[in-house]
Amino acid sequence: MSPNSTFVGLPVIPPEDPSLNAVSPKPRGIQQVLLAREQSEGAGATVRRSIGTPKLRNFTPFLMLDHFNVAVGAGFPDHPHRGQETITYLLDGAVDHEDFAGNKGTIETGDLQFMTAGRGIVHAEMPHDNGDGTSNVGMQLWVDLPKDLKNCEPRYRDLKAKEIPVAEVDDGKVTVKVISGRSHGVDSVQELAYTPVWLLDVTIRPGGKIVQPLPAGWNAFAYTLEGTTIFDTGATTQEVKQYHNTVFEQKGDQVIAQVAPDAKETARFILVAGLPLDQPIVQYGPFVLNDASEVRKAMMDYSTYANGFERAENWESQIGKVMG
Repeated sequence: MSPNSTFVGLPVIPPEDPSLNAVSPKPRGIQQVLLAREQSEGAGATVRRSIGTPKLRNFTPFLMLDHFNVAVGAGFPDHPHRGQETITYLLDGAVDHEDFAGNKGTIETGDLQFMTAGRGIVHAEMPHDNGDGTSNVGMQLWVDLPKDLKNCEPRYRDLKAKEIPVAEVDDGKVTVKVISGRSHGVDSVQELAYTPVWLLDVTIRPGGKIVQPLPAGWNAFAYTLEGTTIFDTGATTQEVKQYHNTVFEQKGDQVIAQVAPDAKETARFILVAGLPLDQPIVQYGPFVLNDASEVRKAMMDYSTYANGFERAENWESQIGKVMG
């Protein structure tokens, strides 16, 4: 379970992709725009959830998107996962993590952690005490694993802020942190997640515009962190405000986004695209499998410390004990 275990995932930049190589690319339409409302989650945390709600249940390969805010004394103490990946992006503050295999560490502002649960993991994610009482804010995305990888060995990959390449677009009016994928000739670090996902952190200053190609047929969305973004679908334009998730149609080759020249503030959004998986999703909390019998087996394995959960017996995290 070392971070350097053999990568068995799919390539993040699909070869010979018709959208990435389109001669006359077309913009994607907008399927819907959702407001992510605040709700309680974990132990004392609040999240704005925009995927994994009745309005957008399973948007393959995405299972859940949370914009979280966790103060010291709150958090996500010891809990299991099976069958999915989680991607955690720290926007402000820091989060400690620790698992039953002895892996532990801290991700800080601008860092990410890619965690492949595979056949089973038990871990805790707790806010780091910054010493000044401030909250820790970030995004967590749950991604489904292809059926034939759900039984893989668990794996972590931390990505530090300084490792993330940056693309400058439109004479510097647009900045793209290329976390995963490709933007304007800049490729990300490779082999982060097993399920191919593009993750771009886009900042547009007033008067700026970006045309961002995405792989053909991948599901995609943009979650607005700050300001107001104008998305151009070719036929119409739509203004999207903070804390809204814009879900794009599969058809089309690119997303076009801009900020009005007279806007008072910069806009920032996370643009995410993922390879759809043609498989059923049966989810019970942190267990994500393909049929109900596999979910029941996961619950049994977890409660009997078997088939990937052996190390959970008598284990408790150090960082989760603050919740006691």
